[in-house]
Amino acid sequence: MAEGSPEPVLPSGRNREFPHNQNLTPEIPIPVANPARAMPGILRNTFCHVPGIGIITERKLWASGILSWEDLLEQPPSAWGPRAVGVRQHMEASLRSLQEKDIRFFARHLPSFEMWRLFAEFRDAAAYLDIETTGLGSPSDHITTIALYDGTNLTPYLFGHNLGKFRDDVRKYRMIVTYNGKCFDLPFIRSTLGIPMDQVHIDLRYLLKSLGYRGGLKGCERQLGLDRGKLEGVDGSFAVLLWDEYRRRKDPKALETLLAYSLMDAANLEPLMVKAYNLKLELTPFSPDRALPDPATPVLPFEPDAETLSRIRKRMERLATPWGAFSPVR
Repeated sequence: MAEGSPEPVLPSGRNREFPHNQNLTPEIPIPVANPARAMPGILRNTFCHVPGIGIITERKLWASGILSWEDLLEQPPSAWGPRAVGVRQHMEASLRSLQEKDIRFFARHLPSFEMWRLFAEFRDAAAYLDIETTGLGSPSDHITTIALYDGTNLTPYLFGHNLGKFRDDVRKYRMIVTYNGKCFDLPFIRSTLGIPMDQVHIDLRYLLKSLGYRGGLKGCERQLGLDRGKLEGVDGSFAVLLWDEYRRRKDPKALETLLAYSLMDAANLEPLMVKAYNLKLELTPFSPDRALPDPATPVLPFEPDAETLSRIRKRMERLATPWGAFSPVR
């Protein structure tokens, strides 16, 4: 079904936009309580974005008591020799760019593995994103849902319903946080929706891997203490079957369960990002003073249905048998 086709069949007696929550509409994202977000970060203490200064030199500067851009600007030109003019110009440009909230300046100059340093200062410009699809990217596959969360607003986008609104909404954000979005979510969005998705991007898959956490999104969540409750054990392949169940049976409970799963995927990226940021911070001289507090947990507007989950689990078991492993999803 393409955009512009008749709306999906939703539960009777509930909000016509989406099931379960009367206040949920695509135009009015769900407000969620959140603590103060303007926390001082490590960016003003960062030097590895300056041409000619790498991680080793940065650590030497910290060890010598030069801990901020202002400290570096106070050094006499003789301390930097022929590089003095370039270093000073870059420090002044850094101060100006931070004041102007120019995230792209820092993204251009920071090593890719140090993009996490942008998070605290640019958190208010960030959105956490996750998609569900009908498959892994064959020509016939398409996005079924997109979940977008910015720490305050939690918004679902549904194929055949309001997916077209995602293009304008995502433009509001200058930084996108995903898990495995570099390989899957962002390329899929670009190829199927034609949206550039050229925001600064932090992919938690690689950030967490650098800290020793592996095992996919759900594995990292478990290792870092996040609980999925009724959705424990549900994954992307499960989501494919939930969509299929909804399309075949017109079952609103399957749709509601899918949306609950999709939104949880996006919402859990914020605490993972905060935990990863704090763990990285522990490797610098600036922890624990700059550690970020755990974010508030949003209340999901959709509730997974236990009976639907049980039915899909049994279906997955059948598909995993030798005679069902290669059967088409029905």
